[in-house]
Amino acid sequence: MQEAIVWEDIATIGKNLGAEAHKLEGKTVLISGGSGFLGKYLIGALCYLNDTTLAKPCRIISVDNFITGQPHPDFNFRLRDDVLEVWGDVSQPLPVREDIHYIIHAAGLASPVYYKKYPLETIESAVTGVKNLLELARKNKGLEGFLFFSSSEIYGDPDEKAVPTPETYHGYVSSVGPRACYDESKRLGETISTIYNEQFGIPVTIVRPFNVFGPGMGHADRRVLPMFAYKALNKQPIPVHGDGHQTRTFCYITDAATGFLKVLLMGTPGEAYNIGSADNEISMRNLAKLFVEIEGNGASYQMIPYPTNYPAGEPQRRCPDISKAKRELNFIPKVDLKSGLSRFIDWCRTDPRYSEGASQDA
Repeated sequence: MQEAIVWEDIATIGKNLGAEAHKLEGKTVLISGGSGFLGKYLIGALCYLNDTTLAKPCRIISVDNFITGQPHPDFNFRLRDDVLEVWGDVSQPLPVREDIHYIIHAAGLASPVYYKKYPLETIESAVTGVKNLLELARKNKGLEGFLFFSSSEIYGDPDEKAVPTPETYHGYVSSVGPRACYDESKRLGETISTIYNEQFGIPVTIVRPFNVFGPGMGHADRRVLPMFAYKALNKQPIPVHGDGHQTRTFCYITDAATGFLKVLLMGTPGEAYNIGSADNEISMRNLAKLFVEIEGNGASYQMIPYPTNYPAGEPQRRCPDISKAKRELNFIPKVDLKSGLSRFIDWCRTDPRYSEGASQDA
């Protein structure tokens, strides 16, 4: 069942793309961060298209240095002829000698615990990484698209009047705060990307994901949904930090990955797009209650102080305005929060990493 959920979701992403998928026929796609949560789904969707849709399959090059991304048996592409998985660090120029048509820069450290542990690597991945890949793009005269994965964190803790937050909001971010290595490097990555579009005509588009979740998320990366799932499934109280009033919206992976690929294939070069769900903004306390409702059977939650290793300055609200993506890309999320969480938890139940005793330091 576990693997079936993943591949059903991958198939949904491929089907959602429709006719735009044919732009990938016979092309070579390089994906940095291919062993990360998002990268695995992007590779999976391309594999699905190769198997079912494209008259001439695309070639996929997955690059990762495995600092946080790890292989997972539910995402096994190693035996496929259309996927080349290689170790590579985007902070150094990649020795790619074949023609590349699409580049997706998804490498990064999105978990607050990890970017606090690896602050310089976080900056290098976003800033040096995007510049190196853009230089690679310049060498490929047939390049058709370049997608830079930014983050909703570039908005910082937005003013109440800017929630839901549109792409035109410039952000409220500290350049020296505990989250600055991630927030500011993503902001600078966007700047570099737009300059390469302006100066060299590189067809760069930027995506700003808002709290994407789904099967395949690392059980130990300390992001809220995997942490809540692990606690609930093991009958441990779900920890809710602070007063629990801070809010988020969550976007299930089938909707999010569809949006990402739409930005790559249909987005306007030089522009940024929010991809997430504008519905179901929910407080962390109510999110914990929803987990208790879905899991039942002894699940509970408790209010706790923030741990000492968690970066201060957490945004109090996070909700995207996705009207631009709806208007330009026909991006319409389909999966509501409760349905997505139920599917995610069903997957977690069968994954041994979410069993009590699994390392929480991996």
